[in-house]
Amino acid sequence: MNVTLRTPRFILRQPQVGDAEPIARFLNDFAVSGNLARVPFPYHLSDAKAWLRTRVPGLPVENSNFAIELPGEGLAGHVGFHPGPQGPVLGYWLGQPFWNRGIMTEAVIASLDWFFSASQAPAVYSGVFHFNAASLAIQTKLGFTQTGRSTLLCLARGAEVEHIDTIMTRSVWKARPK
Repeated sequence: MNVTLRTPRFILRQPQVGDAEPIARFLNDFAVSGNLARVPFPYHLSDAKAWLRTRVPGLPVENSNFAIELPGEGLAGHVGFHPGPQGPVLGYWLGQPFWNRGIMTEAVIASLDWFFSASQAPAVYSGVFHFNAASLAIQTKLGFTQTGRSTLLCLARGAEVEHIDTIMTRSVWKARPK
């Protein structure tokens, strides 16, 4: 897969080797990594390089990631999908300097538009740790439905953490007001 998505303010593009330094810088911030399940803390340049080596051509739609690149500012974060036990899972993060600008809402909209047009998946799963009100607000605004609570390992915290589980079905996404 080699897809580039354009939004009114930025592009979503495939992660590149040159992204390693900003990825490491932004994810080596506990305020960011402490909200993510699959990211350790501290987060090193070697972690970013190892993850980037997994972004090879030909990955299935359900295992696609996009770097969020802002004109004149560079890489700001990531949005992407990975396989989960029930189906594809949406995950995302944004470097702290870019918070509170509506960037992630715009990125999630573009990535879900693409995902539901490129795959046959009936739904995308997601969720947030119980303390991540900003991320939950994005999902609520976009029409995700809470399906329950679980616990999920947070590598950065080294602990199982209460998780609010959410889902976005294809039918709800396609019917949403634009």
